[in-house]
Amino acid sequence: MEIDPAASGAVLKRERVRDAILELIEARRPGDAIPSERSLCARLGVSRPTLRAAVDELVVAGLLVREHGRGMFVAAEKITQELVSERNSFTLPPAGGVWTSRVLESRTLPAGARIGRRLRMSPAARIRYVARLRLVDGSPMAIEHLHVPADLVPDLTGEELEQGDLYEHFRDRHGVQVGEAVQSIEPTVVTRAEADLLDVPELSPALLFERLTTDADDRPVEYVHSLYRGDRYRIVSRLTLGPAAVRPRPAEGHHPGIPPGDFASGAPVALSTRGVVQRNGG
Repeated sequence: MEIDPAASGAVLKRERVRDAILELIEARRPGDAIPSERSLCARLGVSRPTLRAAVDELVVAGLLVREHGRGMFVAAEKITQELVSERNSFTLPPAGGVWTSRVLESRTLPAGARIGRRLRMSPAARIRYVARLRLVDGSPMAIEHLHVPADLVPDLTGEELEQGDLYEHFRDRHGVQVGEAVQSIEPTVVTRAEADLLDVPELSPALLFERLTTDADDRPVEYVHSLYRGDRYRIVSRLTLGPAAVRPRPAEGHHPGIPPGDFASGAPVALSTRGVVQRNGG
Protein backbone atom coordinates (compact mmCIF):
# COMPACT_ATOMS: atom_id res chain seq x y z
CA MET A 1 0.00 0.00 0.00
CA GLU A 2 1.41 3.37 -1.04
CA ILE A 3 1.22 6.28 1.36
CA ASP A 4 0.39 9.67 -0.10
CA PRO A 5 3.28 11.94 0.99
CA ALA A 6 1.01 15.00 0.96
CA ALA A 7 -1.57 13.33 3.20
CA SER A 8 1.14 12.02 5.52
CA GLY A 9 2.73 15.46 5.71
CA ALA A 10 -0.60 17.08 6.59
CA VAL A 11 -1.18 14.58 9.41
CA LEU A 12 2.31 15.11 10.82
CA LYS A 13 1.96 18.89 10.61
CA ARG A 14 -1.37 18.79 12.45
CA GLU A 15 0.18 16.54 15.10
CA ARG A 16 3.02 19.04 15.56
CA VAL A 17 0.51 21.86 15.95
CA ARG A 18 -1.54 19.78 18.37
CA ASP A 19 1.54 19.10 20.52
CA ALA A 20 2.41 22.80 20.56
CA ILE A 21 -1.10 23.73 21.72
CA LEU A 22 -1.02 20.96 24.36
CA GLU A 23 2.15 22.54 25.76
CA LEU A 24 0.30 25.85 26.03
CA ILE A 25 -2.61 24.13 27.79
CA GLU A 26 -0.38 22.31 30.26
CA ALA A 27 1.33 25.59 31.18
CA ARG A 28 -2.01 27.20 32.08
CA ARG A 29 -4.86 26.65 34.50
CA PRO A 30 -8.51 25.86 33.69
CA GLY A 31 -10.24 29.00 32.44
CA ASP A 32 -7.04 30.66 31.20
CA ALA A 33 -7.04 31.94 27.62
CA ILE A 34 -4.63 30.72 24.97
CA PRO A 35 -3.35 32.95 22.13
CA SER A 36 -5.64 33.76 19.23
CA GLU A 37 -5.75 31.70 16.03
CA ARG A 38 -3.95 34.48 14.13
CA SER A 39 -1.19 34.63 16.72
CA LEU A 40 -0.79 30.85 16.81
CA CYS A 41 -0.66 30.61 13.01
CA ALA A 42 2.16 33.14 12.94
CA ARG A 43 4.01 31.51 15.83
CA LEU A 44 3.78 27.98 14.42
CA GLY A 45 4.07 28.86 10.75
CA VAL A 46 0.90 27.03 9.67
CA SER A 47 -2.28 27.91 7.81
CA ARG A 48 -5.57 28.74 9.51
CA PRO A 49 -7.25 25.45 8.35
CA THR A 50 -4.38 23.36 9.79
CA LEU A 51 -4.55 25.18 13.11
CA ARG A 52 -8.34 24.92 13.29
CA ALA A 53 -8.23 21.18 12.61
CA ALA A 54 -5.89 20.69 15.58
CA VAL A 55 -7.94 23.00 17.80
CA ASP A 56 -11.15 21.18 16.83
CA GLU A 57 -9.64 17.89 17.99
CA LEU A 58 -8.73 19.39 21.36
CA VAL A 59 -12.20 20.91 21.75
CA VAL A 60 -13.84 17.54 21.06
CA ALA A 61 -11.39 15.91 23.50
CA GLY A 62 -12.55 18.32 26.20
CA LEU A 63 -9.21 20.08 26.62
CA LEU A 64 -10.16 23.41 25.09
CA VAL A 65 -13.33 25.52 25.13
CA ARG A 66 -14.06 27.85 22.22
CA GLU A 67 -16.28 30.84 23.09
CA HIS A 68 -17.69 32.84 20.20
CA GLY A 69 -16.34 36.37 20.19
CA ARG A 70 -14.04 35.78 23.14
CA GLY A 71 -11.45 33.21 22.06
CA MET A 72 -10.18 29.86 23.28
CA PHE A 73 -9.77 28.81 26.90
CA VAL A 74 -8.33 25.88 28.83
CA ALA A 75 -11.18 23.54 29.76
CA ALA A 76 -11.94 22.35 33.27
CA GLU A 77 -9.92 19.35 34.42
CA LYS A 78 -11.44 15.95 33.67
CA ILE A 79 -12.77 13.77 36.47
CA THR A 80 -10.50 10.72 36.55
CA GLN A 81 -11.53 7.26 37.74
CA GLU A 82 -8.56 4.96 38.30
CA LEU A 83 -8.70 1.16 38.08
CA VAL A 84 -5.87 -0.57 39.93
CA SER A 85 -5.26 -4.29 39.45
CA GLU A 86 -4.44 -6.37 42.48
CA ARG A 87 -3.89 -10.12 42.69
CA ASN A 88 -7.55 -11.08 42.79
CA SER A 89 -9.46 -7.85 42.36
CA PHE A 90 -9.53 -4.25 41.24
CA THR A 91 -9.10 -1.61 43.90
CA LEU A 92 -10.93 1.58 43.09
CA PRO A 93 -9.61 4.89 44.40
CA PRO A 94 -12.38 7.47 44.63
CA ALA A 95 -12.88 9.74 41.64
CA GLY A 96 -12.15 13.41 42.16
CA GLY A 97 -14.62 16.12 43.11
CA VAL A 98 -17.68 16.31 45.34
CA TRP A 99 -20.43 14.08 43.91
CA THR A 100 -24.12 14.78 44.48
CA SER A 101 -27.36 13.54 42.92
CA ARG A 102 -30.64 15.04 41.78
CA VAL A 103 -33.62 12.73 41.23
CA LEU A 104 -35.25 13.35 37.85
CA GLU A 105 -37.87 10.60 38.11
CA SER A 106 -38.80 7.86 40.58
CA ARG A 107 -41.67 5.41 40.22
CA THR A 108 -42.70 1.78 40.57
CA LEU A 109 -43.70 -0.04 37.38
CA PRO A 110 -43.65 -3.49 35.72
CA ALA A 111 -40.17 -4.71 34.79
CA GLY A 112 -41.04 -5.47 31.17
CA ALA A 113 -39.33 -8.09 29.03
CA ARG A 114 -35.92 -6.43 28.63
CA ILE A 115 -35.31 -5.41 32.26
CA GLY A 116 -36.99 -8.60 33.48
CA ARG A 117 -34.42 -10.69 31.61
CA ARG A 118 -31.56 -8.76 33.15
CA LEU A 119 -32.95 -8.99 36.68
CA ARG A 120 -34.15 -12.60 36.16
CA MET A 121 -37.72 -11.79 37.05
CA SER A 122 -41.13 -11.89 35.41
CA PRO A 123 -41.95 -9.02 33.02
CA ALA A 124 -44.99 -8.38 35.20
CA ALA A 125 -42.98 -8.15 38.43
CA ARG A 126 -42.63 -4.69 39.91
CA ILE A 127 -39.39 -2.71 39.89
CA ARG A 128 -38.34 0.64 41.27
CA TYR A 129 -37.14 2.84 38.40
CA VAL A 130 -35.08 5.92 39.23
CA ALA A 131 -33.42 8.45 36.92
CA ARG A 132 -30.74 10.59 38.57
CA LEU A 133 -28.58 13.46 37.39
CA ARG A 134 -25.09 13.08 38.88
CA LEU A 135 -23.15 16.28 39.52
CA VAL A 136 -19.52 16.99 40.40
CA ASP A 137 -18.89 20.19 42.32
CA GLY A 138 -22.31 21.32 41.11
CA SER A 139 -21.71 20.64 37.40
CA PRO A 140 -23.69 17.90 35.58
CA MET A 141 -21.54 14.85 34.87
CA ALA A 142 -23.84 11.88 34.21
CA ILE A 143 -27.40 10.64 33.79
CA GLU A 144 -28.06 7.42 35.68
CA HIS A 145 -31.01 5.04 35.21
CA LEU A 146 -31.49 2.52 38.04
CA HIS A 147 -33.78 -0.54 38.04
CA VAL A 148 -34.19 -2.40 41.34
CA PRO A 149 -36.69 -5.17 42.27
CA ALA A 150 -39.36 -3.32 44.23
CA ASP A 151 -39.66 -5.95 46.95
CA LEU A 152 -35.97 -5.48 47.85
CA VAL A 153 -36.34 -1.77 48.63
CA PRO A 154 -40.05 -1.15 49.32
CA ASP A 155 -39.40 2.04 51.28
CA LEU A 156 -36.43 3.52 49.38
CA THR A 157 -36.58 7.27 49.95
CA GLY A 158 -35.70 10.27 47.83
CA GLU A 159 -33.21 11.33 50.49
CA GLU A 160 -31.33 8.03 50.09
CA LEU A 161 -31.24 8.53 46.33
CA GLU A 162 -29.78 12.02 46.61
CA GLN A 163 -27.50 11.75 49.63
CA GLY A 164 -24.82 9.32 50.73
CA ASP A 165 -23.70 6.00 49.24
CA LEU A 166 -26.63 4.10 47.73
CA TYR A 167 -25.01 0.71 48.37
CA GLU A 168 -24.56 1.61 52.03
CA HIS A 169 -28.28 2.48 52.17
CA PHE A 170 -29.07 -0.88 50.55
CA ARG A 171 -27.04 -2.67 53.23
CA ASP A 172 -27.89 -0.65 56.32
CA ARG A 173 -31.58 0.18 55.73
CA HIS A 174 -32.78 -2.58 53.42
CA GLY A 175 -30.61 -5.58 54.32
CA VAL A 176 -29.30 -5.95 50.75
CA GLN A 177 -25.60 -6.86 50.68
CA VAL A 178 -24.13 -6.35 47.20
CA GLY A 179 -21.47 -8.87 46.21
CA GLU A 180 -20.41 -8.57 42.57
CA ALA A 181 -20.99 -6.42 39.51
CA VAL A 182 -20.51 -7.06 35.80
CA GLN A 183 -20.08 -3.80 33.94
CA SER A 184 -19.52 -2.78 30.33
CA ILE A 185 -18.21 0.54 29.03
CA GLU A 186 -18.54 1.74 25.45
CA PRO A 187 -18.43 5.03 23.54
CA THR A 188 -21.60 6.77 22.39
CA VAL A 189 -23.02 10.26 21.76
CA VAL A 190 -25.74 12.19 23.57
CA THR A 191 -29.22 12.96 22.27
CA ARG A 192 -30.69 16.45 22.37
CA ALA A 193 -32.55 15.75 25.63
CA GLU A 194 -29.45 14.26 27.25
CA ALA A 195 -27.36 17.17 25.99
CA ASP A 196 -29.73 19.65 27.67
CA LEU A 197 -29.37 17.85 31.02
CA LEU A 198 -25.58 17.52 30.76
CA ASP A 199 -25.07 21.05 29.44
CA VAL A 200 -23.18 19.91 26.33
CA PRO A 201 -23.89 20.18 22.57
CA GLU A 202 -26.09 17.54 20.94
CA LEU A 203 -24.11 14.51 19.65
CA SER A 204 -21.24 15.21 22.04
CA PRO A 205 -19.11 12.13 22.88
CA ALA A 206 -20.07 10.19 25.99
CA LEU A 207 -19.32 6.95 27.83
CA LEU A 208 -22.15 4.45 28.29
CA PHE A 209 -21.91 2.27 31.40
CA GLU A 210 -24.14 -0.77 31.90
CA ARG A 211 -23.94 -2.69 35.17
CA LEU A 212 -25.68 -5.71 36.67
CA THR A 213 -25.18 -6.03 40.42
CA THR A 214 -25.81 -9.23 42.36
CA ASP A 215 -25.80 -10.08 46.06
CA ALA A 216 -23.83 -12.76 47.92
CA ASP A 217 -26.33 -15.41 46.73
CA ASP A 218 -25.94 -14.35 43.06
CA ARG A 219 -29.40 -12.75 43.09
CA PRO A 220 -29.70 -9.69 40.82
CA VAL A 221 -30.36 -6.62 42.93
CA GLU A 222 -29.81 -3.79 40.46
CA TYR A 223 -29.48 -3.06 36.76
CA VAL A 224 -28.07 0.36 35.86
CA HIS A 225 -27.20 2.15 32.67
CA SER A 226 -25.47 5.52 32.88
CA LEU A 227 -24.28 8.14 30.44
CA TYR A 228 -21.11 10.04 31.39
CA ARG A 229 -19.80 13.15 29.67
CA GLY A 230 -16.92 12.23 27.38
CA ASP A 231 -15.36 15.69 27.66
CA ARG A 232 -15.11 15.61 31.47
CA TYR A 233 -14.71 11.97 32.46
CA ARG A 234 -11.98 9.44 31.80
CA ILE A 235 -10.87 6.05 33.12
CA VAL A 236 -7.21 5.24 33.76
CA SER A 237 -6.00 1.67 34.36
CA ARG A 238 -2.92 0.99 36.46
CA LEU A 239 -1.82 -2.61 35.93
CA THR A 240 0.45 -4.54 38.28
CA LEU A 241 2.86 -6.60 36.15
CA GLY A 242 5.04 -7.87 38.95
CA PRO A 243 5.48 -7.81 42.75
CA ALA A 244 4.25 -4.50 44.09
CA ALA A 245 4.72 -2.61 47.32
CA VAL A 246 1.84 -2.64 49.77
CA ARG A 247 -0.22 0.52 49.32
CA PRO A 248 -2.40 2.11 52.01
CA ARG A 249 -6.12 1.51 51.71
CA PRO A 250 -7.77 4.34 49.71
CA ALA A 251 -10.08 6.75 51.49
CA GLU A 252 -13.79 6.03 51.28
CA GLY A 253 -15.67 7.86 48.57
CA HIS A 254 -17.87 7.59 45.50
CA HIS A 255 -16.65 5.60 42.51
CA PRO A 256 -18.75 6.89 39.60
CA GLY A 257 -19.44 4.42 36.85
CA ILE A 258 -17.78 1.67 38.87
CA PRO A 259 -19.91 0.69 41.89
CA PRO A 260 -18.96 2.43 45.14
CA GLY A 261 -19.20 1.13 48.68
CA ASP A 262 -18.56 -2.57 49.15
CA PHE A 263 -16.95 -3.00 45.73
CA ALA A 264 -14.11 -0.74 46.85
CA SER A 265 -13.13 -3.15 49.62
CA GLY A 266 -11.98 -5.96 47.37
CA ALA A 267 -15.11 -7.56 45.92
CA PRO A 268 -14.48 -8.71 42.34
CA VAL A 269 -15.66 -6.44 39.54
CA ALA A 270 -15.91 -7.63 35.96
CA LEU A 271 -15.46 -5.06 33.22
CA SER A 272 -16.11 -5.18 29.50
CA THR A 273 -14.41 -2.62 27.26
CA ARG A 274 -15.43 -2.49 23.59
CA GLY A 275 -16.83 -5.98 23.81
CA VAL A 276 -13.75 -7.59 25.38
CA VAL A 277 -14.59 -8.96 28.82
CA GLN A 278 -11.96 -8.59 31.53
CA ARG A 279 -12.63 -10.55 34.70
CA ASN A 280 -10.59 -10.13 37.87
CA GLY A 281 -8.27 -12.91 38.85
CA GLY A 282 -8.03 -14.11 35.24
